[in-house]
Amino acid sequence: MNKINNLYTRRAMLAMGAGLTAAAALPGLSLAQAAAKPLLSRKIPKSGELLPVIGLGTAIIFDIDNDTEKRAERTQVIRTLLDGGGRMIDTAPSYGTAETVVGDLLAAAKLRDRVFLATKVRSNDNDAFVAQMKQSQQRLQSPKIDLMLMHNVGFLDRGMVASQLAIVREWKQQGHFRYLGVTHSQRQADANARLIEIMQQDKLDFIQVNYSMAERSVEDRLLAAAADTGTALMCNLPFGRAQLFRAVKGKTVPDWAAEFDATTWGQFFLKYLLANHAVNVVIPGTDKVEYMVDNLNAGRGRLPDAAMRKRMVAFIEGL
Repeated sequence: MNKINNLYTRRAMLAMGAGLTAAAALPGLSLAQAAAKPLLSRKIPKSGELLPVIGLGTAIIFDIDNDTEKRAERTQVIRTLLDGGGRMIDTAPSYGTAETVVGDLLAAAKLRDRVFLATKVRSNDNDAFVAQMKQSQQRLQSPKIDLMLMHNVGFLDRGMVASQLAIVREWKQQGHFRYLGVTHSQRQADANARLIEIMQQDKLDFIQVNYSMAERSVEDRLLAAAADTGTALMCNLPFGRAQLFRAVKGKTVPDWAAEFDATTWGQFFLKYLLANHAVNVVIPGTDKVEYMVDNLNAGRGRLPDAAMRKRMVAFIEGL
């Protein structure tokens, strides 16, 4: 699904049923709601540092090069994230110009100190691997990056993973990074097994995986392994590349979603993930202030219990 269709789908969902009232009021509510219902934060297991559960992904949406209008719009999205209590912004050199754009916007708005900044590194060559990390520091205009993630480690052999993790760990010890971790975006069960193996052997700070109501394979073993190993978990693609919004197109949020304070489909989908305490932060991408506010509101109020989560799954699977 391309970017335009992703945004259209989200816009359509926010304009339906229970979402209509919420969307109409969203832009003026972020600070007020933050004061009344603070954004949920969870401890990073390896350090105890509190991290707000709603972050911002930048793939596709921040790949805007020097477009002045879009840069101004993205700056407002970042301000909304921060003013609403969020902190994490996740990017990568493989996201086109997104990494450079994030660095430019944070520097121009003088917001770097308020952000928990994550990026990624991936190369089959160790020299190129180191060069890419240096380039990320330059692009982000930040000699110290909060989290460096080895990207899509399932494509690397075990020896390469160990060798490159050692490099990242050395950079962390030198003060270039505060945390380290790995990502994987494949859906196959063996990719989850690979991550579990790495978590158990290498004492990671973070992992990032695809997790949504449309892609729940991590629930089988990986979430429990993250909790057991004290590894913070980031949820990528929490709307399943807009698959979830397409599934509920034309439908209103069920009345019983009020039991966990979900008034929009976006909140419904995100609260399902956040109800699992192994999840530290979700990172949906957006270029609209009203969507950022809606995402933030998923981190406020009540979350569904285990029985309610089963009901949510049954509802989505029955569509």
